[in-house]
Amino acid sequence: MFSANDICKSFAGVHALKNVSLEIRPNEVVGLIGENGAGKSTLMRILAGTHQPDGGTLKLDGQPLKLRNARDGAAQGIGMVFQEQSLLLNISVAENIYLGQESQFVRFGIVDWKAMRAAAKRQLDKIGVDIDVTARTSELTFAARQMVELAKALTLEEAVSRPLVILLDEPTSVLSGSDIDVLFKRVRSLKSRASFVFVSHRLDEVLRISDRVYTMKDGQVVAEHLATDVTGPELHEIMVGRGLQSTYYKEDKQLPPKSEIVVDASRLAIAGAFHDVDLQIHAGEIVGIAGVVGSGREEVTRTIGGFMTHTGGILKINGEAVHFRTPEQAVRKSIGYVPRERRVEGLVMFLSIAENITLADLSSVMRGGAINYRRERQLAADWIKRLRIKAPGPDIACRKLSGGNQQKVVLARWMTAGSRILILDHPTRGLDVGAKEEVYELVRDLSSQGVAILLISDTLEETIGLSHRVLVMRDGAVTAHFDAAPGNKPDQVDLVRAMV
Repeated sequence: MFSANDICKSFAGVHALKNVSLEIRPNEVVGLIGENGAGKSTLMRILAGTHQPDGGTLKLDGQPLKLRNARDGAAQGIGMVFQEQSLLLNISVAENIYLGQESQFVRFGIVDWKAMRAAAKRQLDKIGVDIDVTARTSELTFAARQMVELAKALTLEEAVSRPLVILLDEPTSVLSGSDIDVLFKRVRSLKSRASFVFVSHRLDEVLRISDRVYTMKDGQVVAEHLATDVTGPELHEIMVGRGLQSTYYKEDKQLPPKSEIVVDASRLAIAGAFHDVDLQIHAGEIVGIAGVVGSGREEVTRTIGGFMTHTGGILKINGEAVHFRTPEQAVRKSIGYVPRERRVEGLVMFLSIAENITLADLSSVMRGGAINYRRERQLAADWIKRLRIKAPGPDIACRKLSGGNQQKVVLARWMTAGSRILILDHPTRGLDVGAKEEVYELVRDLSSQGVAILLISDTLEETIGLSHRVLVMRDGAVTAHFDAAPGNKPDQVDLVRAMV
C-alpha cells in the first residue's frame, strides 16, 4: 500500500538514513525498532512529509509519490501521532482535532462551532472514547490527549477515499499499563480501515501489537521479521549487537553506600500531596521510590529539587535545614534534577550541547566576567567523548540529538556543576535498551563517586535493579521499605502489595 525505497537522508554531513526500504501492507501494524539515533524518527518524518529525502522514492499503491510537506501527506491519507504531541493546550479538544481544517465549518465568515463539535464527537466515537469536545485540552490527562491525537489523524478519512496510513511515534512512552491496553484495543479495531507504523523502545509492546517488525541500526534496516517468528531478546541482540545480560542493571557495580547522610527528611509534608515522609539518603546510595501515579512520589522528588515548597516537617541537606522556594536554591546546595520531560524541563532545545552542559555552572567557563567559549566547547567535547554522545560536535543544537543523547547531555550538565545529590525522574523514559544500559553505567559510576541519588522509574524492575533501598508510597504516605542489596533484591509482587 505504501513503501519507501532506498531512502537516504543526511543532516550536517551526518548520514541519518542510508538506503532504507520498507513496505506497509493493507490492514497491518508494522513495528519499527532501533536504538536512539538509528534513524526511526527521521524515517517517520519522511513518510509523513515533514522531511524530504536526499535520495530514494516513496510509492503509494505502487505509484511514485512526492511529499513536499505534511499537508501533502495528509491529502494522501497519511497522518502522524507524535511522541511529543502536537496539540495546543490552550484551546478546546474540538479545535485541536480540526486544527488547520477549520474552513469546512465556516459559514459567511463565522465558524459554526456546533458543527465542529459534532464532527469532533464523531471522530472520538470512532475510537470508542468519551471525551468532552468542549474541554480545554490542558485539562486532559496525557493518555486522553493521546486519544485526541489519534482522533485528529482519523479526520483524514473524510478527505481521502483510500485507507489511511497512521504513523505512531512512541505513543506509549508515558502511558500506564491500562492506558496502553486501551490504545492497543483502539488500534486493533481500526485495522480494517487503516494501516499503522508503530515505533517503540518497548520490545514486548512491539511484538504484542505488530504483524511485522523492522529493525534499524545506524541509519539502515538490518532485519525484518514476522512478529510471531522472533522474541524480545532476539530483537535486542539485533539492535545493540549483544544479548540482554543478567548484569543489565550493573548490580555487580553496586557498592555499599557511605555512612554520611546527605538528605534527611523528617515528617516532610505538602498539604494535599503527601504527608509524614521520612527519608534518608547516604552518600553513594541510590534510593528508589515506587508507587502509582498520584501516590505522592513525584511531589516528594520535586520538593527536594526545589520545585515545590514543603508545608510541614523538616528537610536537611548535608545536615543543614533548608526550605527551598526555587530550583535555583536547590542547585546552590549541589542538587541536580534530571526531569522526565527532558525536552521541556531538561534542555534548552535550540541551544548547543556546549551551552546546555554549562548552563547550571557558568562559573566553570567564565574568565574575567565573560564566557570563555573555547573552554566551553572543549569541556563539551570532553563530555561527548567520555559519555559517547553521538553528535558531530559541541556546537550542534540539542533538538537535533536523539533522546538517549539528549539525556546524556542533561547528566553531563549536573556532573559539570559538581552535583552531590541527583534526582532522577524517569531517567530512561523513551530510551532504547542500549541507551538505557549506558545510562545505568553512568548512574553506577556516579554512585561509586559518592553521589546520592533519588530515583523514580517507569518500571519496578528498573527501580529494584538500580536501587540500594526502595521506598513504596501510596496515597501520599510511605507504606513500606525494602532493602535491595545485590543478590537480595525484593520481588516486584511485594512492592505491588504495598503500592495498592
